Amino acid sequence: MSRYREPICRLCRVEKSKLFLKGNKCLTDKCPLERRAYPPGQHGRSRRRILGYGIQLREKQKLKRYYGMSEKQFRLFFERAERQKGITGETLLAMLERRLDNVVFLTGFAHSRAHARQLINHGHFLVNESRVTIPSFQVKAGDVVTFRERSAKSEDVKAMLEVHKNKAVPGWLEADWDGKTARIVALPTRADITMPVEEHMVVELYSK
Repeated sequence: MSRYREPICRLCRVEKSKLFLKGNKCLTDKCPLERRAYPPGQHGRSRRRILGYGIQLREKQKLKRYYGMSEKQFRLFFERAERQKGITGETLLAMLERRLDNVVFLTGFAHSRAHARQLINHGHFLVNESRVTIPSFQVKAGDVVTFRERSAKSEDVKAMLEVHKNKAVPGWLEADWDGKTARIVALPTRADITMPVEEHMVVELYSK
């Protein structure tokens, strides 16, 4: 699978929006977007008017990069959302929120979504007591996500949880940092997703 190997903070500057790709660094003054809130490159400061297709593309790219997905993965999620009942854009966002790597990050069990994917790939998490190594795994209401017993004893994990302890989590999740457990209490709705994105633009882009 293709992998982005350039400085990831450039992606936030391209999209002119915080994508929280570097964990806690994104919340400090060291965030490059705080110091240079314009696209990278020699023409970054120039005024470039974006219309039509360009706006739709930027919304899609922003959403794809926020969740750390490849173009092929993102397209598959869109096609699944399109086949379901309801508003396609909102269904897509709900499916993206339900990814296991996103849940692990939101509950403070990883520093970033990329870190969450690495931990999941290495088999550090259980879902309903079953080992899951697929970051895109879709959690359901009532699911319980925990660290493996051996992983939970790691000093690195203990130190990380101490940093993220009492982190604010969305209402559809519950986190027990002492017990190293997260519970999905409900399915996410559009109101639970605070990322500034116009999902209907993504639908319009793929509908052409």
